[in-house]
Amino acid sequence: MNALLLPVVAAQAMWKRRRTVTIPAAEGPATGVVPGPDPQDPLSVVILGDSLAAGYGVHTHDEGFGGSLARDLTELTGRTVAWSAVGQYGATARRIRYRLLPRIPEQADIVVIVGGANDVLCGRQPHEWAEDLTAVVDESSRRAGQVMVAGIPPFEHLPCMPRTLGRHLARRAVALDEVAQQICDARPAVTWVPGKLLLPFVPAYFAQDGFHPSALGYRRWSAAVAGEIPT
Repeated sequence: MNALLLPVVAAQAMWKRRRTVTIPAAEGPATGVVPGPDPQDPLSVVILGDSLAAGYGVHTHDEGFGGSLARDLTELTGRTVAWSAVGQYGATARRIRYRLLPRIPEQADIVVIVGGANDVLCGRQPHEWAEDLTAVVDESSRRAGQVMVAGIPPFEHLPCMPRTLGRHLARRAVALDEVAQQICDARPAVTWVPGKLLLPFVPAYFAQDGFHPSALGYRRWSAAVAGEIPT
């Protein structure tokens, strides 16, 4: 990065922290069942990760990633889908690895890993991200037949991000995404879903804070992931 821009990035980061709108986590059960025409062959899905897995930006988990993805999969496969979400606000890959991963079921059909944004914000290095993500992916693969790793949403397009800060964070995100894609490509039952599939962004995709998805944003993101899942 151009050293002349560092003071701008620092100032914008401080401004962003002061202007951040606090939103609550989703309420209600973080599990659910979407019935399908084929109730004899249910599909179990686990959402694991950060505040997106925790449903920040919507009122209930059913409106969040888990409920949205379950409905998409039922429509695509005709199968009943039982879903659960294990997430935490601010979770990095390290916290997902050591605190959240042990809480997911021992057996599932699909695990979707949603993370990376906090690793970008914390300035974690690609090798640190790689170590933790590899451990999360490999343990998830032991528990599930298929693992999906969602890419990091493009920071420079988030409504809440000042332009220079957004571009700076986007460069960090690209570096982590490149590592994530390499990890996934090396494993036959693991699929990386690029965040650019979310583009173009419109204001309706975002919650009040301009960072987390709205119900419509979760539906768009879940549809992108569902479209990449081998069925």
